[in-house]
Amino acid sequence: MLLTCMSASRTIFTIASKPTQRYGYRWASSSSSASTSTAKPDPNELRPLSRPLGVRDKPTTRHQTKMERLKDVLTNEDAIREQRKHLVKEAVTKGYFHDLNATRRHGGKSWIAPKVMIREDKSLYLPDIAGKALSDGAERHTTTMCLGKVTLLSILSTKISEIQTQAFTAPTLSRYSPFPHHHNPSYPDRQPNPLLQHIQINLQLNPLKSLLFSNWLPFLNGLRKTIPEEDHERYLVSSGSSPTGNQNAHFEYVRDALGYHNDRVGYVFLVDPNLRIRWAGNADPTVEEVRSLEVCTGVLLGRLDKLKEGK
Repeated sequence: MLLTCMSASRTIFTIASKPTQRYGYRWASSSSSASTSTAKPDPNELRPLSRPLGVRDKPTTRHQTKMERLKDVLTNEDAIREQRKHLVKEAVTKGYFHDLNATRRHGGKSWIAPKVMIREDKSLYLPDIAGKALSDGAERHTTTMCLGKVTLLSILSTKISEIQTQAFTAPTLSRYSPFPHHHNPSYPDRQPNPLLQHIQINLQLNPLKSLLFSNWLPFLNGLRKTIPEEDHERYLVSSGSSPTGNQNAHFEYVRDALGYHNDRVGYVFLVDPNLRIRWAGNADPTVEEVRSLEVCTGVLLGRLDKLKEGK
């Protein structure tokens, strides 16, 4: 009798703890069996993303001046702690071959993308990232570009990362992008929506490569030939800091918050109209990850459409 009751209680617990399959209503949780297991986790095992990505403060295009930053570094305890943490991590992982060697494990993939959207009340903000637009070389900021739209944000730095981000975004863009050049006949279910945009950031954190790529005309002209003209305004070449010279906005200070652990692979973020990161993927996508991005994008677009209709 006791064994029967225990078995029934386990069954009820399993059913009650099963996460809902409706997209966007809760943050994906780990399996209940994993929490009850006494076995130590394998540090080399590839695991699902365990936390929302982003920063807590709403981004702005205005960044601290050098004097403001210096004052913070000298007097603000939080800023001092942030600077110390950054310098320690930089000293440990600064080696040129660090990220290259990391690609030997899981192809550089750091985590598995969530199956559902991160809940809005749990999500964090996309930090401001600046770069030169491929169209005219003018400085653009993700904070102003993403506001009010559903954004697929791709961050790439190598040819392989470009291929990876395209693999992530191609089905979603083919279905929802308003631009005909994104349409692929292999994906016949097309529902173009002008509220969706795709921003690509060619991020070069190495100072020498950044200087070369952002000012070398043959490189920029080559990009203009390979990237469709309609996408030039949303293709940014970035050094991780403001093109106007504001080094205080450097990407290095937010890369951990974005889960950007390997600059040899590509990263894709789904950003809602309020600049919150609702989904993220990296490196080579799985079929499930590609499908998850497509579904989550459709949910956000549907909600934004209803919001626009209600006004």
